[in-house]
Amino acid sequence: MSEIWHLVLAACVIGAGVGFAYGAMPALIKGAVPASETAAANSLNTLMRSIGTSVASAVAGVILAQPTTDFGGFPLPSEHGCQVVLGIGAGAALLAFALAAFLPRRRDGAPAGAAGAPEPAAELAGR
Repeated sequence: MSEIWHLVLAACVIGAGVGFAYGAMPALIKGAVPASETAAANSLNTLMRSIGTSVASAVAGVILAQPTTDFGGFPLPSEHGCQVVLGIGAGAALLAFALAAFLPRRRDGAPAGAAGAPEPAAELAGR
C-alpha cells in the first residue's frame, strides 16, 4: 500500500462486505430456524456481532501497537502491522463465508414464515 487510494479502496471493499453481511444475515437466520425461534436467533446474531466487533477492535489495536515506526517524533503503526490486520480480517471473512455456505435450510418446502398460522400482514389483508 504505497498510495492513499490503496487504503481507501481496501476500506471501501471492507465496508461493502460488512454491509452485505449485516444485511443478509437476518434472512439467512430466518431461513435456517423454525419460525418460533426467529427472534431468539436474530438476537443471538446481534449479540455475537457486538462481541465480535469489540474483540476485533481490541485485537487490531494490539497488533497495530506492536510494530511501530517513528514519524516526526510520533510512533505510528507500521505498514507491516496494517497488512497483518488486513490479512487477519480477510481470513476471518473467508472463514465466515465458508461457515455461511453450510447453514441449514428448510427442506419441507414451506416458506420461512409458515408454521400453520397466517402471517400478520395476510391476516390484516383478509379483514
